[in-house]
Amino acid sequence: MPSPFETIIYNRHLGFLIWQSISSSLIFLLFKLFFLPTTSSFLATLFAFTLFLFSHLTFSFSLSLAASPAPTRPLSPLQLVLAPFSSWTLDFRRRSLLSLRLGLFVAVAAVSGGVSVPCVCWVKDYDGAELIWKLGFRGSVCGLLYGLFYVYNHKWVLKFPIVQRLPFFSFKAALCVAIGKALQFSAAAYLLSAVPVVFVADSKKVTFGKFIAEQIMFYVGIFSVFLCWELSHHLHRVLHTKRLIFAPPKGTAAAETNPSEPLLAALEESTSSSLLQYLAYLDLCMVCEKNVDTWRRAAFFEETSETYRRVVAVCLRPLEQLATKLGESMEAGSMDKACQLSRQMQSPTDLHVDSKSSEPLDNFQLCAWCGRAVSALTAHSRKEDRFGVAQLSGSNAAVITNLLSCLLAVEAFMGKKTNLQPPHHLMGPAGIKWAALDTGRRDVGIGKKKSGQLHPKAYAMADVLKTSIYCIVSAFHDEMISSAKAGLLEKDWLAIGKPLFGTRELLLQKLQHFLDFRAS
Repeated sequence: MPSPFETIIYNRHLGFLIWQSISSSLIFLLFKLFFLPTTSSFLATLFAFTLFLFSHLTFSFSLSLAASPAPTRPLSPLQLVLAPFSSWTLDFRRRSLLSLRLGLFVAVAAVSGGVSVPCVCWVKDYDGAELIWKLGFRGSVCGLLYGLFYVYNHKWVLKFPIVQRLPFFSFKAALCVAIGKALQFSAAAYLLSAVPVVFVADSKKVTFGKFIAEQIMFYVGIFSVFLCWELSHHLHRVLHTKRLIFAPPKGTAAAETNPSEPLLAALEESTSSSLLQYLAYLDLCMVCEKNVDTWRRAAFFEETSETYRRVVAVCLRPLEQLATKLGESMEAGSMDKACQLSRQMQSPTDLHVDSKSSEPLDNFQLCAWCGRAVSALTAHSRKEDRFGVAQLSGSNAAVITNLLSCLLAVEAFMGKKTNLQPPHHLMGPAGIKWAALDTGRRDVGIGKKKSGQLHPKAYAMADVLKTSIYCIVSAFHDEMISSAKAGLLEKDWLAIGKPLFGTRELLLQKLQHFLDFRAS
C-alpha cells in the first residue's frame, strides 16, 4: 500500500498532465484563431485538436517518466549494445533503465512532432496528402532534434530552486524564458529540418507565393509546438520541485506524540535518488535552517535522543559516501602511473575531467542539503537542546569530524594541498622557520582541472562545507576556545577512530584554522 506522501507525488504527476493539457489547448486555439485561421469544417478541426492534445499528452508523460532529481549517467550506445554481456549490478540496472527511458522520450518527441505540426498547420486551402506528409516529416525531424538536445543538455534533471515560491509565480517567471527558447529552437529546427526535404523534394512546380506561405505556416506551427513543450518542461519542474511538508497537521494527535516519524520514515525507507527522498531532504533542510516550523525542530531534541541520532545519521550518510568515493577515486588515480605520466605531459589547460572521477560530485544537491541541515541543527542545539542530547550522544563530534573529512576530500580532489602545515611555534631566531617533520603523507589530488563541470561543483561543495563548519564554530566558539586552551579540543570535538579522509592531526589543524577564522 503506497504511503500518503507517495500518493501526493502521484497526484502531482496527474496534476501536471492536466495543467499541460490546458496550456496546450490554449496555445492551439490561440494559433488557430489568430495566426493560422482555418476554413475547415468543425469536425476536421475537432479531430486535429484531439490529435494535437493526445500527442502532447504522450510527450508530457514520457517527459515525466524520463525526469529524475539525481543526475545519474545513462549508458552510452556502445554500453547498451554490450549490455547482455555485462555484469548486471544495481548501478548498471539503474543506468540501463534511465537510458531506455531517455531513448523512449526521444522517440516520443519525434512522433509527437510529426503529429502535432500537421495538426496546427493544416488548412483547407492547402489540402493534400503531399503537404501533410511534408509537414509531418519536418515535424518529426524537429521533434528528434529537440529530444536529443533535451537529453544532451541534461534538462531531464530536476533542478530545485534556491528560493521556494508559489507555483503560479514560478511558472509566470518561466513564461518569458519559454517563449525565448521556443523562438531559438524553431529558428534552428526550421533550417535543419529543411535539409532532408531537399533530397526528397518532388518535381512539381510550386508558385513563389504558395512556397512562402508554406514556410511561414510551418515556422509558426513548429514555434507553437516548441512553446507547448517548453511550457510543459517548466510546469513539470515547478510542480515537482515544490516543497512537500513531511509532517502531520498541527494540532492533531500525531503532531503531539511523534511529529518527526513521517519525515524520518521517508528519509530512511524511500528509494535511493528518488523524488520522494529528495523532497524529504529538502523539507529537513528547511526545518533545520528556518524558524517557520520551530515545533518540528524542537521535536528532534526529545529526551531519549533517538530522534536526534536518526536525523544526524541520515544527514551524515550522503556526506560519508561523498568522502569515501572521492578518496577511492583519488587513490585509484594516484596508483595509475600511466595516467600520472600522461597528465604531467599535458598543460593545465588541456587537462580534462573523466566521468568516473567526477561521479561522486554528481549528487551535489543532496550533499549540500545534508551539510546545511546538520550544521544548522547542531548550531540550534546550543539554545534549543534542553536535555543536552546533542552533546551527550556524541553527535556534535561526529558532525564536526564528518564535515572536516568531507571538506578535506573535496579540497584534495580539486588539487589543493592538504598535508600538515608547520606550526607557528617552530620559528627560530630572526624569524627563520624550521622545517617540519615529514608526515609521510603525500597529496593524492588528481590535478587542477580547468574544463568540464568539475570545478563549479567542487568549489560549490567546498563553500557549503566551509559555511556549515563556520556555522557550528560561531555557535560554540567560546566552548571550543576553552577546550583548545585546556588541550581537550580533539577529545571534545573529534570522534574516536580513524576519519573517513585524512588523519586526526590534520582534522585538528583544520578545526583550529576555523577557530582562528582563517580557513580558506
